[in-house]
Amino acid sequence: MDVSPAWNWYYARGIFQRIIHLITDTPMTALERRTVTALSGLYSFRMLGLFMVLPLLSLYASDMPGGTALMLGLALGAYGLAQALLQIPLGLLSDRIGRLPVIIGGLLVFALGSLVAAQAETVQGIVLGRFLQGAGAIASTVMALVADLTSDSQRTKAMAVVGMSIGASFAVALVIGPVLAASGGLSLVFYVTAALALLGIFIVVFAVPRVSQVRRLQGEVGTVPGLIRRSLLDGALMRLNIGVFALHFILMAVFVALPLVLERDLGIDRSAHWQVYLPTLALSIAGMVPLMILAERTGRLKLAFFLAIAGICAAQWPISGPWGDWGLYLGLWLFFAGFNYLEASLPSLVSKTVYAGGKGTALGVYSSFQFLGAFAGGACGGLAMQYGGSGAVFACCAVVALAWAALTAGMHTPRDLTNHVVRLPREEAHRQRHLAVLQSAAGVEDLLLLEEEYTLYLKVDDSTFDPGLLDDIQA
Repeated sequence: MDVSPAWNWYYARGIFQRIIHLITDTPMTALERRTVTALSGLYSFRMLGLFMVLPLLSLYASDMPGGTALMLGLALGAYGLAQALLQIPLGLLSDRIGRLPVIIGGLLVFALGSLVAAQAETVQGIVLGRFLQGAGAIASTVMALVADLTSDSQRTKAMAVVGMSIGASFAVALVIGPVLAASGGLSLVFYVTAALALLGIFIVVFAVPRVSQVRRLQGEVGTVPGLIRRSLLDGALMRLNIGVFALHFILMAVFVALPLVLERDLGIDRSAHWQVYLPTLALSIAGMVPLMILAERTGRLKLAFFLAIAGICAAQWPISGPWGDWGLYLGLWLFFAGFNYLEASLPSLVSKTVYAGGKGTALGVYSSFQFLGAFAGGACGGLAMQYGGSGAVFACCAVVALAWAALTAGMHTPRDLTNHVVRLPREEAHRQRHLAVLQSAAGVEDLLLLEEEYTLYLKVDDSTFDPGLLDDIQA
């Protein structure tokens, strides 16, 4: 295989061209463009507020009463516990009372939590504020609204755009958070976060389109309570759930110790920390390219995953500071390259791995594990910092990464199957006849009938499945 630099650049360019093609091919309607623009902005502002405190809490809150390492870790991770507890319940509530009331209510709670944290005089007050921020758990509801307001052909594209906006928010937050804090301390960051939440409400009220009636496909975009147990018992899905738990555990634990290492061990003033994060984040995009080539060009997804996890594990030693500034830059580059690749790949793998009709439920469970990982990482990172110093935090992260790498030994690349959603007639006899035909059809790998939706979800192997069967049913 040609691995020359010119070939690498050519192939990398092809990957990014495919992303642009995804966004621009088959143009969206005006309603869909307005939906994606508004909800991407809403999601970006909310996540920007959450991410800005990552490089700051350990530095600024340590000077406050109650600023033990354990409490700092809890302050970082408290929002994750609330998110994990409320993500699915609020998503189900939005199915009953509507998306917009839940989103507006969640943003109000998020703004309240930001104000509580801004005015807190102790770390315990910040913990309370962060928990309230997390209680505005609207992520699944926003994504369900994206699905409500976009057609089947545009849904994947719309969610990809929203997902990219989240990644951009993470990068921007690590840069502007330290700049804001240098001007007005941690309180200013929380006040700006509250203002961003109120701006999000403005977007919901004035920019998000209204649709009088939407026929929702809960199997695709929402949590079906009866399928939660199946998601938890599915070995392949649980491997991915544990993976995202580990990824966000490591992220939160690292940021318990990293800001303190930058300031105390390496002598980098806290107002200049953005100058460390900006170049390493930018260069990490290039670091993702070999992993993308390995997974897409050669089909060696499992190896790409293993290498990304190994990079995160290996990064723990240099970012702990023993090699000085350049060792730190190398470690952060490895860490962010691995993190960004895995963060982008895991949700896609869930969608490809999940059983027919379970996508919404599986992603809801996946999100809960993600936020639980953030809480556990903050709490355990704080505990390790308090009793063993920053070295113990990075060692803990390395152990978690090693355990995750071992878990990938049982990982299998999902088969390339196609999903179909079939609307069925309301007459019982007709539904059962169509169901019997598809159950015995060649190429049907999995199917699920949700009676309340009169909808059948299929996963099929295109090489053996006859698409004419679907045309006959729809006719």
